[in-house]
This record gives sequence, C-alpha cells and structure tokens, in this order.
Amino acid sequence: MYMRFFSRLLTAMAGPRPVVFSGPSGAGKSTLLKKLMKEYDSVFGFSVSHTTRKPRPGEKNGKDYHYVTREVMQASIDKGDFMENAEFSGNMYGTSKAAVQDVQAKNLICILDLDMQGVRNIKGTDLNPMYISIQPPSMAVLEKRLRDRKTESEESLQKRLDAAEKDMELGKEPGLFDVIIINDNLEDAYGHLKQALLEEINKVKKISMSS
Repeated sequence: MYMRFFSRLLTAMAGPRPVVFSGPSGAGKSTLLKKLMKEYDSVFGFSVSHTTRKPRPGEKNGKDYHYVTREVMQASIDKGDFMENAEFSGNMYGTSKAAVQDVQAKNLICILDLDMQGVRNIKGTDLNPMYISIQPPSMAVLEKRLRDRKTESEESLQKRLDAAEKDMELGKEPGLFDVIIINDNLEDAYGHLKQALLEEINKVKKISMSS
C-alpha cells in the first residue's frame, strides 16, 4: 500500500510545474483563466477544491468543488491530506494533495486559484509552482467593476473591497509572486499571461507530441 502511494506520488511530482493564480475579486482573474483554458484546453487543468458550503444551482460535485461536511474535511486536514485550507464566510475551502496530483498525472499544468492565505500556505510546501498575481489598475477601477456586476449588497461589496485592498497590499511583498499582471486592458493582460507561461506550455506540448 505504502509503495503504491509512493510510486503514485513520484509520478505526480514528475508532472508539469503547477501555477498558482491569485488576485482580488474584480481584477479579471476568472476571465483570463477562461481564455487560457479555452485556447489551451489540452495543456491546463484545474485542481478541484473541497468546500463545506452547499452547491449553488448548476454546480456539480467533483467538477466545481468536492462538497463535503465540516467533519469530513477537518479529519482530512488533520491527516495532512491538504496543501492549503482557509475559512471564508463561515465555510471551509481547501486544496487536497490528491486534487493536484490527479491533474499532474494527466501531464497537464495544474492551475490553483487561491487567495493570499492559500498562497502563503503553498509557499510552505514542496510543490514549487509558478506564482502569478492578477491585479486591477487601481482600487477605483476595481470598485467600478464590482458595482457594474450588480450582484451583491452594499455591505457585501464593501467586504470585497476591504479584502481586495488588503490583498493588493500583501501582494506587493518582494518575492511573493513570480509575475504580477496589471489587468487594465484584457487583451494586453492576456498576452502578458501567455508570455509568462509560454515555456511551461511548450514543455507540455512537446511531451504530448512525443508520447
């Protein structure tokens, strides 16, 4: 049993280098990731996070999240099965080691979409990903984008803005991110993102063509 797990771990670690994305809500991170996944669907794969929150309409277990109870998730965290975990709005979220290994085993670049706490937690592991921060040009632009969505109350919006301000401040720490992309213009930001990932993308394509 141990040897089988060890050999699986070695295989997973030999896979492509993962990429950690971070950035405040409204910075355009999701839009950029969707464009990336559409253009390079055979290169990238998302690690499916675990959460204790209930599924929203249209969400599927195992695709959007692994939906579990607090007891189950806490037990897995205590066993050391998670690379990072955090609590937000009364719900637990986290990335399991198995979720990342499953993507790497398919020879795909594993994308981890994390908040600043998650980024710091991953820094304490031996995962060695590339760290990319997607930032808005200013707080004023970020606020306008969030208000234009018209999806939340004023109280909820203020919470997001407070969290974003802290995120942007923490993100300035030297050496925390390998690449910082200011999303002022979507096409320019996407071009910058592709350039940053080109070396890793080409490695995966090369391996895929030779196998």
